[in-house]
Order: sequence, then C-alpha cells, then structure tokens
Amino acid sequence: MSKNNSDLVIIHLDRPRELRFGHKALKTLVALTGKSLEEIEDEGFNDFDMVEKLVYCGLLHDAKENGEALKLEQMEDLLDQAPNYRHIVESVGKAFAAAFGAKPEELEGNDPQDQKAKKSVRSTSKNRSA
Repeated sequence: MSKNNSDLVIIHLDRPRELRFGHKALKTLVALTGKSLEEIEDEGFNDFDMVEKLVYCGLLHDAKENGEALKLEQMEDLLDQAPNYRHIVESVGKAFAAAFGAKPEELEGNDPQDQKAKKSVRSTSKNRSA
C-alpha cells in the first residue's frame, strides 16, 4: 500500500475490504474482460458479470494482504453481503477514479471512519499472523 491513502476506498462486504485499482489490478481486469479501460468505463454497471470482475480485481491486493485466496466465483456471494447495490457502485466508482488521480475531495463519501475501520482490520490481521 502506498504511504498516501488518498486512493483508499473501503467496500463493506463480509468485512471492510480495501478496493484499489493499481497497475496489476487494471492489467488483470483488461485481461479478464478482453476490453480496454475505456470500454469498461463506458459499459458502467449495466452488466453484473462486469461488476463482479471489477470488484474481484479491485480486491485482489486486499485478499493477498489478508492471506486469502480470492476467486472470481466467490464474487456473487461476497457482493450479496454489501449493505446495498448502491454501495457497490459508489465504491467501485470512487476506487476507479482514484486509480486515475482523482483528488480525495473529489471522492464524495471517502469517509475517514472507513479508513479507521481498515486500519483496525489490518492491525487485527497482523496480530493474528504473529
């Protein structure tokens, strides 16, 4: 994770998870969908399979950091644990925008409480591995 948390977006699923589209996630997303980033962005949230792939790629770093082996097949059940579909759409939108340099103040709802929750989850998971 970078020292600058301006791109930190938390999505609440089975637990608070960091949703981030770094280079590796974007490269995986393009390979998985066979579409360019522009095509993915233009498609929006009209395709549930695309939403699952977006979230999957955005969560891969978080899963690795937490010792999980995340699979695309898990996304349907994982997304069912979100508070609502709007939360999914807003979280992905903020994380995707952050990947391309959107400033924190442009990311409406990038709640400092979410960042505190993520730090808490990280310290708990690190303590378990000790």
